Amino acid sequence: MLLFLPGLICNAHTFAAQTAAFPEAHAVNSYGLADTIEDMARIALREADEQGAERFDLFGHSMGGRTALEVVRLAPERVRRLALVSTGIHPLGENEPAKRAALQRVGHENGFEALVDQWLPPMVAPANRERADLYAPMRAMCLSAGQERFDAQIAALVGRPALDDLLPRIACPTLVMTGALDQWAPPEQHETIAGRIANSKLVIVPGAGHMLPLEAPEEVNDAIASWLQMPARD
Repeated sequence: MLLFLPGLICNAHTFAAQTAAFPEAHAVNSYGLADTIEDMARIALREADEQGAERFDLFGHSMGGRTALEVVRLAPERVRRLALVSTGIHPLGENEPAKRAALQRVGHENGFEALVDQWLPPMVAPANRERADLYAPMRAMCLSAGQERFDAQIAALVGRPALDDLLPRIACPTLVMTGALDQWAPPEQHETIAGRIANSKLVIVPGAGHMLPLEAPEEVNDAIASWLQMPARD
């Protein structure tokens, strides 16, 4: 099975093009109100169990990448291949809690729509923001999450575990990928990630921003197909 993990206030819609292309794929649609990365990882493992998958290939996008790494920490023997996409490994920055709290206040004081309309545009490459067929469903997906879920996921990100000791121990074939125009998780960040995982392949997608699976579905599917050809760990 190929298991997809979505990012902050995203759901299975993020991977619509991927689940259509890969019949063995399953995307986690919701973490509910889980407010730790570990709880999100346990939800992912539970969904793998429900799908009857003892071992699986794991693709995490954005916050889902951090969740995927926590799955590897909790159950490394179950992950055949790993994909870390538009994500990060850095610890909590000094100003990060205040910046995230300020965005939360936008939602609490002005409504969740105002929060999404401030947060989402920088996540998308400028040209793709003009594509109504792409941007409108993406915006609707984020709006459907609601403030309570956003707050829970921000708590998870602010309380995220350190990753310094984990990356060098990853033994499975790993795809590391981001968009060339990703302002939130830029290419240099992914060069660092790939440099710390021995059996990794780095892919940078031209013209795409942070919402990579939706912005560049064909390129992502091509990268997945190549990644799935990498010999899996026994």
